[in-house]
Amino acid sequence: MESLLNKYEITRGNKLTKGFSIFTVFFIIFLISTPWWLGRADIRKITEFLYILSIAQMWNLLAGYGGLLSVGQQLFVGIGAYCLVIFAYKLGMDPFMVIPLAGLVSLMVAFLVSKVAFRLKGAYFAVGTWVLAETFRLLFSNMTWLGGGSGLSITNTMRGIPTWWRESLTLWIAIALGIGSVLLVTYILRSKYGTALTAVRDSEVASESLGINVYKVKLRVYLIAAFVTGMAGALIFITKLRVSPEAAFSIEWTAMMFFIVVIGGIGTIEGPIIGTLIYITMRETMSGLGTWYLVILGVFTIIIMIKAPKGLWGLIKERFNIHLFAVKRHAKKKE
Repeated sequence: MESLLNKYEITRGNKLTKGFSIFTVFFIIFLISTPWWLGRADIRKITEFLYILSIAQMWNLLAGYGGLLSVGQQLFVGIGAYCLVIFAYKLGMDPFMVIPLAGLVSLMVAFLVSKVAFRLKGAYFAVGTWVLAETFRLLFSNMTWLGGGSGLSITNTMRGIPTWWRESLTLWIAIALGIGSVLLVTYILRSKYGTALTAVRDSEVASESLGINVYKVKLRVYLIAAFVTGMAGALIFITKLRVSPEAAFSIEWTAMMFFIVVIGGIGTIEGPIIGTLIYITMRETMSGLGTWYLVILGVFTIIIMIKAPKGLWGLIKERFNIHLFAVKRHAKKKE
């Protein structure tokens, strides 16, 4: 045994992961600089890509790594949106300052609803999270002081903020959320908590036998996902400037997360990145097809689920043994 340990060393990264880390730094700098030389339409597309990536990465963390198949993550998108209405529109706070506050409110709501949701298992948990999201949608639909079912415009919250600054701040916050969500998942998976999280996903019984507190592990990942999704929800509706219960609590948000993660590869960091690129590209090229666009998305998802259950990145990883993020440990022979 000692001779084997002397011959091999345990490593996480390689030349590819180190090179990708350097590329990521320069890519972030590139994104930050775009307001000075890129057109407004392109900046908005980049912003949209990044906030969609953040919520997809959080759903992937929740379902792919934590084994919590939630169909109600639109709850936290909606909470983030209505934090914008309450704190920015009603109370006059700076809308960009509301974003971290929306994350904290979403975290508190997640803690409260977990008391109900975590009593359910498997498919019951999935349905239960959707029911909770629908309950909040109906609740906000009946709050006339927040616009009721028809919602309200929050354009006045942007009054006094120059257009360039508004769009630049929106982009920079989207960078923090999009790239930050990827780095956050990477950090979690490299930690002891990440090991416990994947152990709970694979077998709760075995995890408990090893002394892991399954409830605390699941609760923590649920709160993390809610926190980031809530901030993204506020940012999303800063770009839309109108909030309604139907739009904020729409199940289409979770359906989009599901599509992106399944297409890209569930349980991988790279999967949501590829899935978001594919989703944005398909939507831009086929949105003129009306309802057929949704049909094509559905058929494409089914084909991927049958032909490539691990997603497109799963195919790439299996064929070329490529890892862009230094998460897994590898035994390397000492030179």
